[in-house]
Formats: sequence, C-alpha cells, structure tokens
Amino acid sequence: MIKLEMQGISLSYNHAPVVDKVSFQVVPGEMLGLIGPNGCGKTSIIKALSRVLPLRSGKIQLDGQDINRLSRSQMAKLIGVVPQNPLMPETFTVAEVVLLGRTPHLGLLRHESAGDLKIVEWAMERTGMSTLASRKIGELSGGERQRVTVARVLAQEPVAILLDEPTANLDINHQTAILDLIRDLCKERNLAVLIALHDLNLAAQYCDKLVILKGGRLFTEGTPRQVITAENILAVYGMNSLVYPHPENTLPVVLASNKADNRSNNSRISEK
Repeated sequence: MIKLEMQGISLSYNHAPVVDKVSFQVVPGEMLGLIGPNGCGKTSIIKALSRVLPLRSGKIQLDGQDINRLSRSQMAKLIGVVPQNPLMPETFTVAEVVLLGRTPHLGLLRHESAGDLKIVEWAMERTGMSTLASRKIGELSGGERQRVTVARVLAQEPVAILLDEPTANLDINHQTAILDLIRDLCKERNLAVLIALHDLNLAAQYCDKLVILKGGRLFTEGTPRQVITAENILAVYGMNSLVYPHPENTLPVVLASNKADNRSNNSRISEK
C-alpha cells in the first residue's frame, strides 16, 4: 500500500516561516482535505509535496522513499498535481493537452504508442471530455478546463493526486461535478488524494478525513464529524457558527452565526 507521508515538515519564504513541523499521511483510497484560513499554509504544503517549494526541515516520503531522491520523471509517474489556476496553451486542443500527461512515460525521442493513446482516450472519457477532444483550450469554460487538467493528471497514471483549490471560481454545479469526479476516481483507482479547500461544507461532504491548519501548524485532524465543530471554527477562523447534521447523511453543515451564545449548543455531531 503506497502512502504519502509528511514527517515534521517546516517551510519558509525568504526565511519567513509559513509551515511549522506539520505531520500527517494520506493513504490509498482516501480523500484527505486541508482546510484553514487564508495564509495558513495549505498551498505551501501542496507546493512542497510537488517539490516546487523546498523543505526547511522534515521529510516527505512516498511509499517509504524520500521524494527528494526521486527524479522528476519518477515523481511525475507517481504524483499528479491539479493547481488552483492551471496554465495551458490556449491554442492546444483538449486531446493534445491530455496527451502531455504521458510525457513522463516516454523515453528520449520516443513517440506515443497505441497504448499511450488508449490511456489518453480513457482519461478523456472518464472526465467527460471525449466529445470536446478537438476543441481548443481557449474555447473552454472554467469547469471544462479543470476537467482537462484532471484528465491530463489521470493520463500520468499516478498513485497520488494533489489538488489546490480545484473548485475556486467555479459555480456550485461545477464545484460538485469536479468533487464528485475526484471522489469517484479516488475510490475506483485506489488513489491517495490530498485536496486543499476553503469551503468547509464541501470539505465535510467530500473528504474522508480533514486536517485543519492554523498559523502554519496542525491544529487538529480527524473525520469531518470530529473536526468540523463550532469550537474548532471559532478557534481557527475566529467566527461564531452553528453546526448541524446534514438531513441526508448526518455529515456536518456549517452556518454562520452572530450570536456567541449559540455556538456551544450545536457544536458536536457524534461519530457514527
């Protein structure tokens, strides 16, 4: 079982600390959500896991291997990244962009094989982009662009996927469509998925486990029912809230409240 593990990682920008001794792990078949206020270190952790931001201290391991000992090609075969604002050539077609996901698997001067093209076709079909295969990227909506990015990552055939706010700037329909897709792929492909989210309600509904960051440190972690409480929201976000069980699945739903005396009455949802 290949797991992605962070062991006491600390990160900084220009010597200014942004993440301090954070440890957690993501296992196959699990969707782990990173939540917390702006500037708490969510994106920095995603960048560290994708080796864009070097560690100040600590260690990141994938299947027991230090990721810093893996080549870029090895990393790309194992970890796929869906950034918050993916950059793609506007004049490329959907199929051409998804095909780029096969690059780590191609040797020097090697052309794509029939097998590579079959994987690309599968990735487009699974993300609902087959009918737009010949469409240029510049002609796509925000939701369609995100699906292309996910398809490109699937074409890499990774064991882990990192997503940094994949629902940012999308309407609610596209938000749920993207998260439905990611959750389904996580289970179907037994992927280890780490996703940074701002929306607490989306995080509670889609993630198996959650990690709350506060000021660059791990505040708490656990299941949505354990983590999404009025006490934790007040402590981390400084906001009074009401937390109720969803009528369909009993997962926590957060409502803002201006009444401080309400926060203790609806703060806990028992683990079921």
